[in-house]
Amino acid sequence: MKKCLNCNHEFNSESWQCMQCSYEPILINNFLSFAPELAQENEGFNPESFALLAKLEGKNFWFRNRNRLIIWAFNKYFKQAKNFLEIGCGTGFVLSAIEKNFPQLQIYGSEIYSNGLTFASQRLKNAQLLQMDARKIPFMQEFDVIGAFDVIEHIKEDEDVLKEMNNSLLMKGGVILTVPQHRWLWSQADEYAHHVRRYTAKELKNKVESAGFKVLKMTSFVSLLLPLMIISRLKPRKPNQQFDILSEFKISPLLNKILEIILTIELILIKMGVSFSFGGSLLLIAVKVK
Repeated sequence: MKKCLNCNHEFNSESWQCMQCSYEPILINNFLSFAPELAQENEGFNPESFALLAKLEGKNFWFRNRNRLIIWAFNKYFKQAKNFLEIGCGTGFVLSAIEKNFPQLQIYGSEIYSNGLTFASQRLKNAQLLQMDARKIPFMQEFDVIGAFDVIEHIKEDEDVLKEMNNSLLMKGGVILTVPQHRWLWSQADEYAHHVRRYTAKELKNKVESAGFKVLKMTSFVSLLLPLMIISRLKPRKPNQQFDILSEFKISPLLNKILEIILTIELILIKMGVSFSFGGSLLLIAVKVK
């Protein structure tokens, strides 16, 4: 069901024009825009990073293994889902993997930056892409599964986002979340990436449950590489103009392969039922119960 963000009227229609107030979202870069005032610039992310990410994601060990983890979670917990929305789809790297592995799914991708959707559209064949603010989702009881992968840490009102996700899901619908973990890992990289927070497991679980969900699975990941992360994050700060956000990704092909193998072993352990308590990131899977 669609929701008019102008008058909150809920309606079923092929058109996005509200039947009550006649409001209709505009097009920006040929994408429906539900938050046009934020489509080009806001405080949550540096839109120049999309081009860099588009080049890095397909080859980098961290992005590749996070995709494998998400695909495993989707297949284990939501294999029967008919539709899926990714919030903050960025360049479409995760959505393209979901589209490939679950061709039966009706896929939606949203991004607050319209130029991110331009990159995503080049990777995706059948997804419907929308520009929107995750704090105001224009759907009600529409989706079987919603995902947000390293997104909500950018948003001050993360609890509002979780409630909006709940409202947009069908009953017993599910969420898959990944977020950065451990406040003591906070570094210049988080500041550059416009993170508002790094989560504790308890904090994330409490916020998800308060939004009306029951947690099915929660585990840290990038756990076997945590010592390397600590060493990297403890490096002396550099002036902001000299800081290179890509420094952690500029590694040799051999080292990239070794790190990918280590995270592959970690994923095997998670598939076997292991839940790690410590790690650079958190994975949480939950279902809507109210």
